[in-house]
Amino acid sequence: MDTQVRTPQAIFMQPQRLLVPLFQRPYVWNEERQWEPLWRDLERIATHLQTYPDKPPQPHFLGAVVFQQELTKTSDLQQRTVIDGQQRLTTLQILLDAIHAEISLAGIKVPAARLDPLIRNGEAFCQNQEDAFKVWPTNRDRAAFNEVMAAVPPIKYEALVHKSSRLVKAHQFFTQRCREWLEKESDVQRQAEAIERTARDFLQIVVIDLAANENAQEIFETLNARGTQLTAADLIKNFVFQKLMEAKADVELAYSKYWQQFETAFWEQEVSSGRVTQPRSSAFLNHWLIAKTGEEVLAREVFSRFKVYAESQVDTPMAQLVQEIHKSAEIYRKFIEEAENIDGPLDRVALFAYRVKTLESEVVKPVLLTLLERKACIQEDQMHLALDVLESWLARRMLVRASTNMYNQIMAEVIKVICADSSNMPGTSLQKYFASQRADSTYWPDDAEIKKVLGSMRIYRKLSRTRLRMVLEAVEDHKRGWVKGQTSAAGMRIRRNTYAIEHVMPQSWEKHWPLKEGLSELERDDNVQKLGNLTLLTKKLNSSVSNKAWLGEFGKAGYFREKDVLLLNSALLSEAADGWDDAKIEKRTQSMIEDILSIWPVPEGHNSSAIGKKIVAKREVSIADLLDAGYLSSGHTLHATPAKFHGRAATILPDGRLDVEGNIFDTPSGAGTHLNKGATNGWHFWFVDPVTRKRLGRVRREYLESISLDQDDDEDDSEDD
Repeated sequence: MDTQVRTPQAIFMQPQRLLVPLFQRPYVWNEERQWEPLWRDLERIATHLQTYPDKPPQPHFLGAVVFQQELTKTSDLQQRTVIDGQQRLTTLQILLDAIHAEISLAGIKVPAARLDPLIRNGEAFCQNQEDAFKVWPTNRDRAAFNEVMAAVPPIKYEALVHKSSRLVKAHQFFTQRCREWLEKESDVQRQAEAIERTARDFLQIVVIDLAANENAQEIFETLNARGTQLTAADLIKNFVFQKLMEAKADVELAYSKYWQQFETAFWEQEVSSGRVTQPRSSAFLNHWLIAKTGEEVLAREVFSRFKVYAESQVDTPMAQLVQEIHKSAEIYRKFIEEAENIDGPLDRVALFAYRVKTLESEVVKPVLLTLLERKACIQEDQMHLALDVLESWLARRMLVRASTNMYNQIMAEVIKVICADSSNMPGTSLQKYFASQRADSTYWPDDAEIKKVLGSMRIYRKLSRTRLRMVLEAVEDHKRGWVKGQTSAAGMRIRRNTYAIEHVMPQSWEKHWPLKEGLSELERDDNVQKLGNLTLLTKKLNSSVSNKAWLGEFGKAGYFREKDVLLLNSALLSEAADGWDDAKIEKRTQSMIEDILSIWPVPEGHNSSAIGKKIVAKREVSIADLLDAGYLSSGHTLHATPAKFHGRAATILPDGRLDVEGNIFDTPSGAGTHLNKGATNGWHFWFVDPVTRKRLGRVRREYLESISLDQDDDEDDSEDD
């Protein structure tokens, strides 16, 4: 067994064929979880190469692969079986081929020539057509792989037979991203050389190469056995105290005074940031590094980046550096704990931290840390303005469902803006920075766009419950007098993260809420989900009350009047004294939009020039996506929801298809239609868990929210309201 860290150049340069066995699962990687992060890492490294040509960047580590050599005739092409890592290898081939095609079309010959031998074996080594390819995927993917890799650029993807294949979509994705990269600067040659060199030399994979007679299964099981991995905090701790020992510092004192805190329950708690779960201590060190460097630092690179920072970027003794870390940790812990308080007063920092938490914007914490570490030098009005600007930018983009893909890079840039401000006026600097942004990934939505989007949005279906609750809480606080720069005469803010979201006109409106002439059922369903039809209640109404008429002896209005004290509902009762209908929903929607514009303002006259752009990222989700993301597992049983199909079930296969009593279906809707004998929405038809009655659609929603994509408009919310 030979184990080495290798680059794509080293892995693919020699003539060979890496064969994926037919029993392995098909290609399942997708844009949100793998392609986009990989490309962003490529761009980051390529940009570093251009900016600092004399300082080699940290390579991007892709994980490990396991090969087993196959006995071949001397004249035959060398062949290895891919025991583990086929998703990485296949993606690399698709990536390299897409880059090669684009820089060839741009006429950049030398970089293209360097990539060519990494993609195809020379004719002298090819006895069969498929011998040309370095990687030969599993049976189900071979036709699509062969078609897209053999296609002559520029490729017309829609004309391909296998245009719906993930492999084809991956090739199209990397082609488009490479084209955008080449067009980003006027010097196309320089752009091509940077991205080509990055793809060849600055991606790393641990290659475990087994001899033909070694037991591949035993080694595979050993490699995948459960074990306790050292966290970033563990690695940094070892490094820090090794350096302190070398400097003959008082290690025991440094540990007890500055580091021991990281081994308490608060810091050891597992926290999530996107798809990464790690101890809070590791998350903090990640955020601290971003704050100090003004650069994007990925979770997997925290330790290596810390070493570079400590050894070559700052001239600070380790004894002093560990004190700085301790001081920053105290600031970090304070704003996190204050954000957890659900009742009582909040200062501006704690309110910002709470709202950022509900927005699930962990990426903003390094910016907040940067501001708070400079608090002594910043006037209070400038600190508040900086937080106002950041919160408005985040909240407005959330409300119009703009992409969050570039937030890590954007926040690193924001830190640079703060650090470059010699006048200690970060609020003014950030306001100018965000107001000047025009790209889809960075722009600050203006009032006109907020009005346009929220005026028609089925907001209850489009926002997560925590985010929607936070918006309604903000409106309630605004009505209580918590207006910018003012303290409410009422004294208290609304209790946070505890109220139930209630539809004033219920989702099941048919019995007690007749349609007026000229209004369709579809329009009514849309109105029910709009902002103006939603409120907060101290306690969730049971369905017997919730679905009643508005007026009358047992109407909902009476319950609101007797048992609720929120100003949201006092105003609602005043507006609906003579009834509640679709026109009043529209009027209240517009009124609440005006409140939102005041809560999260933009500079006077701000025009984002983004109205009409398609900013919502949507795509079809498959069972294979949920398997790959760990939301479902192969062999899991789905249960039909209708009572007449009690006992009927579907089994999830390793490739994401469904087996219903021996019949195989590609989609949950296909499987549901088979049983229902008619068109069926499979995401609603199947229970993932018949005990909790959790539907497959709920799992899909959780997945979409985790990757910041829009969920479909027809989600079943019966479990929520």
